[in-house]
Amino acid sequence: MNTILRRLYSDYLMPSRLHHYAALLRQASQAGYRQTSVRGWLAALQSGAPDYPVLVHRHDIDTDLRTARALFALEQQHGVHASYYFRLSTLDFGLMRDIERYGSEASYHYEEVATYAKRAHLKQADAVRARLPEIRAEFERNFRRIEAGLGGKMSTVASHGDFANRRLGMVNCELLDDPALRERCGIACECYDPALLASFDLYISDRPAPQYFYPQPPQQALGRHRRICLLTHPAQWRTNWAASSRHNLLRLVEAWRW
Repeated sequence: MNTILRRLYSDYLMPSRLHHYAALLRQASQAGYRQTSVRGWLAALQSGAPDYPVLVHRHDIDTDLRTARALFALEQQHGVHASYYFRLSTLDFGLMRDIERYGSEASYHYEEVATYAKRAHLKQADAVRARLPEIRAEFERNFRRIEAGLGGKMSTVASHGDFANRRLGMVNCELLDDPALRERCGIACECYDPALLASFDLYISDRPAPQYFYPQPPQQALGRHRRICLLTHPAQWRTNWAASSRHNLLRLVEAWRW
């Protein structure tokens, strides 16, 4: 019951936390952190070993485009850059092009492993792995279609975590365990690549209320850790009844059909 009540609060009753995000951007800037995208951080790593404190912002746009636009507006006000990863269900090429024109990064939050498993009614990881060639071909088609709509190159991508992945015990990024696919698509990095994760002193993800962050709030980490990656999701910062309801209903339907 507590889990249901927390979910209802997070999806429908939680006050906006956007002012906390604006305060975080100010605090990080005042503490001397460069706030950049995953792509920007990779470029810095490739040019040498950066000796400045950095806060890498990664946004996974799972459901709520309205709040994604609000986060982007705040970052523009504070001169901050970030990465935005869009699912097929949240693609907004106008917003994505605006993000790229500003100097931030817009790319793909992919989930073909979970999507294929649900569509084909595959419930065992071994059965899904046997279909990886087909799944990789589907990923490549989607990737190239998004690049065409964006009108630019995507060099990093981020795996989405679906309930199907948890039941399968198989993550979407397994499909990128294929150097040839990465080379064909020009993918320099996946956000869960060990080398990228090892470049951070601390990796923080936002969480639903009342926890909000794991393993600690970024405000506490500033000044204690020099290289921080912060993963955020719009739905954790402001409620959107319509987007949350659509997402929750779709999940119920997909679970029933699967």
